[in-house]
Amino acid sequence: MKKLMTLVLVFTVATMSFAQKNEIKAIDKALKNLNFADAKSAVAAAEALIGNMDDKTKAKFYFVKAKALYANGAGSDSDIDKAIATLDELKTHESAMGKLRYTDQANEMKTEIYNSFLKKANEAFNSKNLTVASKAYENIFKISPKDTVYLYNAALLAAQNNDYDTSLKHFIKLKDLGFTGIKMNYIATNKETGGEEYFPEKANRDFAVKTLKTHHKPVDKKEESKRANIVKNIAFIYVSNGDNEKALAAIKDAREEFPDDNNLVLTEASVQIKVGNSEKAFGLFKEALEKDPNNPDLNYNVGIMAMEVDQYDVAKTAFEQALGLKPDYANAALNLSFIEVNKGNVMNDEMNSLGNSAADNKRYDELRAQKNDLFKSGAGILENFIEKNPDLNNIDIYNQLANIYSALDEGDKYKAMKAKVEALKAAGGN
Repeated sequence: MKKLMTLVLVFTVATMSFAQKNEIKAIDKALKNLNFADAKSAVAAAEALIGNMDDKTKAKFYFVKAKALYANGAGSDSDIDKAIATLDELKTHESAMGKLRYTDQANEMKTEIYNSFLKKANEAFNSKNLTVASKAYENIFKISPKDTVYLYNAALLAAQNNDYDTSLKHFIKLKDLGFTGIKMNYIATNKETGGEEYFPEKANRDFAVKTLKTHHKPVDKKEESKRANIVKNIAFIYVSNGDNEKALAAIKDAREEFPDDNNLVLTEASVQIKVGNSEKAFGLFKEALEKDPNNPDLNYNVGIMAMEVDQYDVAKTAFEQALGLKPDYANAALNLSFIEVNKGNVMNDEMNSLGNSAADNKRYDELRAQKNDLFKSGAGILENFIEKNPDLNNIDIYNQLANIYSALDEGDKYKAMKAKVEALKAAGGN
């Protein structure tokens, strides 16, 4: 009986080994015929037997599985992700075996996948297909985790495409990896074209300049750290998603790392306003302006945030400061005008509520005069701005003036502004 059992056992193992090899042969055959659907089916069948494969057979299986999933670049995003993971499994497995039979081919295949995704990413980016470009850059990072800059590209494009969940995931990963993006760029000017060109290494650039003499004016340019942008984007995305508590926590971490970054101060102020803490928000506004009082953009941003919570006196002061620092700051002038016009519009509710008594008519005339004065003040701000910037081609400003003149029943001025708007549109103004 014991001999019989031994014979049965040997027969079973031999049959299983034969089945494994048949399944792998089936994958090979399908791949040679470029029948990737059949190859994937054969992979699924062989997968069930992997626990009983010897090391040599398992290495072969990993390799043909990756080829079946990649499908010469025609595989789905999910399948290509699995192909990349399978190639890594193959390399780990063969490294443990101490025999690298398929590792070189696996490296060649990863290079092919890398280059195909790089081409796909660049083409998609150039055609403004941000979804495809972002995913392709992410896949490049998966193939080559040392190339973190591609994950950064994926994060930026996902955010630009309003895919905040994906973008947030990537930015958090970059933060955890300690990615900065700092690197030295080696640049020289092409003598024939006159354009600057980037070289992968200093030696390549120096060879072109000193030996080939095709380039001159060598420059080493160090890229700034992207770390601040990463941590700020994490906070901004939390704000966009309405996750205020996480946003405040992220901003706290970011401010500890970048204490002099005023954009973070303003971002925290914005969140504090959303959670109803106006006192804290205006303390932060003050902090930001104390750090950089002569920054026109900072003053402008403070004005915008103040307008959002109806703090028009604070907003007016900030816009006036911005305009004083930058006399051609069109949006600052426009918002100053809006403040005056909005003050006038506030009177509409009371004017509309009045009756027809003598007292009501008198009050109506008083309110109308006040409203018109405010509208004229709003127009005056823009008129003065245009006078100081005679080459202005800002359609929004001329439209705002046209609307004010219309409300004031100043027909000739209204027509002049509308004609200006149409002329700018025809000329491609903004």
